[in-house]
Amino acid sequence: MSGRAQLMWDEAVTGYNFGAEHPMDPVRLELTRRLITDLGVDRGLDVATAKPAGESTLRLVHRDDYVQAVKEASADPAAARLEYGLGTPDDPAFPGMHEASSVIAGQSVGAAEAVWQGEVLHAVNFAGGLHHAMPGAASGFCVYNDAALAVARLLELGAERVAYVDTDVHHGDGVQAAFWDDPRVLTISLHEHPRTLFPGTGWAEETGGEAAEGFAVNVALPAGTGDAGWLRAFHGVVPELLAAFRPQVLVTQHGADTHFEDPLAHLAVSLDAQRAVQWACHDLAHSCAEGRWVALGGGGYAVVDVVPRSWTHLTAIAAGAPVEPETEIPARWGDEVFARSGGMTRGPRRMTDGRWPVAFQAWEDGYDPASRLDQAVRATRNAVFPAHGLLP
Repeated sequence: MSGRAQLMWDEAVTGYNFGAEHPMDPVRLELTRRLITDLGVDRGLDVATAKPAGESTLRLVHRDDYVQAVKEASADPAAARLEYGLGTPDDPAFPGMHEASSVIAGQSVGAAEAVWQGEVLHAVNFAGGLHHAMPGAASGFCVYNDAALAVARLLELGAERVAYVDTDVHHGDGVQAAFWDDPRVLTISLHEHPRTLFPGTGWAEETGGEAAEGFAVNVALPAGTGDAGWLRAFHGVVPELLAAFRPQVLVTQHGADTHFEDPLAHLAVSLDAQRAVQWACHDLAHSCAEGRWVALGGGGYAVVDVVPRSWTHLTAIAAGAPVEPETEIPARWGDEVFARSGGMTRGPRRMTDGRWPVAFQAWEDGYDPASRLDQAVRATRNAVFPAHGLLP
């Protein structure tokens, strides 16, 4: 069994709202929380909140001048400064931006604290995973980098080895940047190739600074990669590195935008494959990190059909009460979707895309040097495995 688990939730996270025309619609958070309740997932875990991240916490990752710029733009969006990435189409300023961003950051930091201090074994903050924010700038819909802040807080509390695994379709560039020169943190990102998707980084050759060579790991997947290739890449890189690194805590980011219905990217992954990777992360936390697992959300812009189901599966796995893929979604959830969509849809009917169980070929079998997917995995293994005493 998973042991004790905690879901971080505060209604205030829905205040993280860039406006009606922005793809990051906070309805995805509300519908996820509602689906968790309607399926009874929250009966198997503690639901908790945490205080918003204060300035001293934000400074674990972010520069003071940037935090002040966010506060100013939050009070007066017209004062947003482009040099800090604020007031852009991706990150338009909005009233209360600092407060809402601090709430999300606080939830992830609180999750990390609860896991490290032994209050729970697993903690989930699906509102988190805002992995693009840089120390001195907003980027890619992300104002404060709650994922990096959670890792930084673990280090502050005394953790000597923290692994961060990012399965969002976009490169986890902000977390990588925060720990580029820190060998206490192993960052692993599987994402669509930088040639075809924002932020244009995450090449296999990006392997960390001089003090941490091999501790930044990037798997750049070809556009169009589907379930079998995505799982082959994950299992061809992540388990061996985690076993060698032996993290004391595993922090994972589960952006749902790898899905074939996501409007902002070009992978072809199903909900069922996302669930398989969530299971794998859970198992790796137990085999490599004594069960200590902090699980975050991330991107995901199919806000009705994909995101709520994906993160409900994540939460249920952490709770030790997984939802079977064939489970029918309660009608009352469909009623809520129908009302919110103005009668346009009732949303999906089941907790599957009909692809469970997902089959894939292990990395040890069937290597094809002509396969672009296998070339990507091989490039990553060649770049970083020797630094960890592993054969590429």
